[in-house]
Amino acid sequence: MPIPEFLASLRARIGHDLLVLPSVSGCVFDGDGRLLMARHENGVWAPPGGLVEPDEDPAGALVREIREEVSLQVEPLGLIGVYGGPEFRVHYPNGDQASYVITVYGCAVAGGEIVPDGDEISEARFMTEAETEGLRLSRWAPVVLPDVFAWWRGRRG
Repeated sequence: MPIPEFLASLRARIGHDLLVLPSVSGCVFDGDGRLLMARHENGVWAPPGGLVEPDEDPAGALVREIREEVSLQVEPLGLIGVYGGPEFRVHYPNGDQASYVITVYGCAVAGGEIVPDGDEISEARFMTEAETEGLRLSRWAPVVLPDVFAWWRGRRG
């Protein structure tokens, strides 16, 4: 997906300078307790998600992003946490810099089939916690995933 219009307009004014950007990630679990992981265009794996756009609430952004990236309809079940820090800073190949503050939700599938968008996401599938440990993860995923799986175990009781 191309850069959102609001961000392109901002970048035209400030160049590649560091931006702090609000984002969301949807930790979607199937009935077997496996987490949906997506391989991004740069080859790293993470739960799907993306930017919160102006005037958009985070839960709405989450539902939109997952639909756009992997064609699933999801139901947010609860807030897992809000994360930021050095692991959430990205230097893009074009020189842009961003520090993301990610609101992470636990979700369930409400409909659809996994179909990666082929642009941002090249592959997506449900995985066990053990399967995620062998992946080339995004810098931020190792910070978040322990909380994600603990949240799921807490729901299962």
